[in-house]
Amino acid sequence: TADVAAETLFQAIAGAAVNRIGDFNPQNMANTVWAFAKAGVAAEVLFEAMAGAVVKRMGAFKPRELANTVWAFACIGWKQSDLFTILGSALLERLG
Repeated sequence: TADVAAETLFQAIAGAAVNRIGDFNPQNMANTVWAFAKAGVAAEVLFEAMAGAVVKRMGAFKPRELANTVWAFACIGWKQSDLFTILGSALLERLG
């Protein structure tokens, strides 16, 4: 997990990302949540915003972006199972 200094940096990045989430493409979204999950930083405000943005723009995601996004949300212990159901169905559809 991130140390205290990194936690502060990640929270600042999360705030900036939330403010610009409309500018993110699917790869940007997947990479951002992946980086936070990999660092062990569950920035709730970021993940909440990303969850909504991902669902709205899911049709533009490639299978790898969907898989990385699902992994990131699982790693932080995301509790809203509807997101996993939606993303899992979309991923299976693309792989099928």
